[in-house]
Amino acid sequence: MARRPPTVGPTAEDPAFSPQHALELVRSAVPPVHPAGRPFVVAGLVTALAGRNHRWLRRAGLLAAGACAAFFRHPPRVPPTRPGAVVAPADGEVCVIDAAAPPAELGMGDAPRPRVSIFLSLLDAHVQRAPVSGEVVAVQHRPGRFGSADLPAASADNERTSLWLRTDTGADVVAVQIAGLLARRIVCDARVGDKLSVGDTYGLIRFGSRLDTYLPPGAEPLVRVGQRAVGGETVLAELS
Repeated sequence: MARRPPTVGPTAEDPAFSPQHALELVRSAVPPVHPAGRPFVVAGLVTALAGRNHRWLRRAGLLAAGACAAFFRHPPRVPPTRPGAVVAPADGEVCVIDAAAPPAELGMGDAPRPRVSIFLSLLDAHVQRAPVSGEVVAVQHRPGRFGSADLPAASADNERTSLWLRTDTGADVVAVQIAGLLARRIVCDARVGDKLSVGDTYGLIRFGSRLDTYLPPGAEPLVRVGQRAVGGETVLAELS
């Protein structure tokens, strides 16, 4: 005779079960939403509430709220602890590995530096994370007009925000948020003088698009084109 398998974890009949425990289980399974995405989630819920007597409107509102909650998700990440690691500033696919001059507005000169570009699809988490631990030397925002996130940052007319970080050893690393055709709003919470730790969340691109990481001269990228990157965890390069 088959026996019922033992229950794993607390149940409703178990004294250890409580609403607080159930809430913690949900929180551990469902990533939180970045604050910049909450207005979009609320808008969907308000639409669903306003159209509660109309099934199509209620469903559309709930679907929009769920899609925005997934898009603006802010999953926890565990960055590497070894010194000198440069991590991916965003989730996505490595689309370009080349050498290019950093954005002109930073005033870092025209000398090419190793660059790793990550393309974010609509299914990727769109929060950005500090690629290294260091002090914010500069934050420069350039409004955009038209263009595609597939174009090089130096030639496209996309909106972009460049974050220049300097490590304790004096290495300069730049992360550039680039908005595409769908994304027209970049959020960057970092300010000059801030001290960031590797993997810290510092911004978000609403509905797009690409992150460029400029490495110090001589640094060798450890990823390849087509590889999937996990923001805050995948090591792009190691600084000597």
